[in-house]
Amino acid sequence: MQQKPNKNIPTYSLGEFSTPETRSKMYRVEVFDARRHFEVAYPHRHDFYEVLFLNQGSGIHIIDSNEYEIRPPCVFFMSPGQAHKLKLSHDIDGYILLFTAEFYLLGQANKNKLLELPFFFSVEQSTPPLLLNNTDDVSFLKTLFERGVKELINSHSNQDDIIRSLLDLILQTCNNLYPLGNTNSGNSRSNLIVKSLLLLIEDNYRNNFSIKQYADIMNITPNHLTQVVRKVTGKTSNQIIHDKVILETKRLLIHSDMTVTEIADYMSFADQSYFTKFFKKVVGITPAEYRKKV
Repeated sequence: MQQKPNKNIPTYSLGEFSTPETRSKMYRVEVFDARRHFEVAYPHRHDFYEVLFLNQGSGIHIIDSNEYEIRPPCVFFMSPGQAHKLKLSHDIDGYILLFTAEFYLLGQANKNKLLELPFFFSVEQSTPPLLLNNTDDVSFLKTLFERGVKELINSHSNQDDIIRSLLDLILQTCNNLYPLGNTNSGNSRSNLIVKSLLLLIEDNYRNNFSIKQYADIMNITPNHLTQVVRKVTGKTSNQIIHDKVILETKRLLIHSDMTVTEIADYMSFADQSYFTKFFKKVVGITPAEYRKKV
């Protein structure tokens, strides 16, 4: 079994990845290599967005329950709430950009712009990296990140505007290159509804909200929400909610020292017995058996 360094999976805010000089900023952009060091526990999660551009090295990036091989040049994307763990070679090299939704959307008329991107809050609930095969694309993205690092150091009066423009150019470039596979268009109305639901579930999964409560927040009918979810994902709305509960439970069973009873309480189940039956019905084995298996 993997070592469990924490009682629970820690969630980091952007300020914890900042220097005193940049503490007030809603973004960070910097070189990502073996010399970059923050005292963080793995796995952990963020309450902000992350774009990780790697042009050298190797390793494994585990995002939620998905394991991805690091094959530079490539770009990884992280949405708020996702748990991840990095295993990197000593020659790793690239850039990292961290930002909040508030920073990116400031002045944007389209407040769904982040949700329209296929790699944030994916309806498939998986986030494979963008593999870059064209040297011109690699060079262009590297130039944008390099410029972002310089701007953060120079601290011009219009620094925020410049970084926001660079961030938008990075995201839109990656959007054009990112393979959609068999998914619907990232900015279709149906996809936006599902992504909005996923975002709400991320914030409220421990509250045991019903479909009606989520639909009321989204100002649509429960029936319409259920129809859209089934059309886009092939699942019912309840299955989407249950998937999130199971995902969080698996994270805690693997990466925390919490007992099954403590996890049941943390996930707002009335008692451990019902929690165990729910988990076994979905996964096929009990939480205790799952913990031993992994």
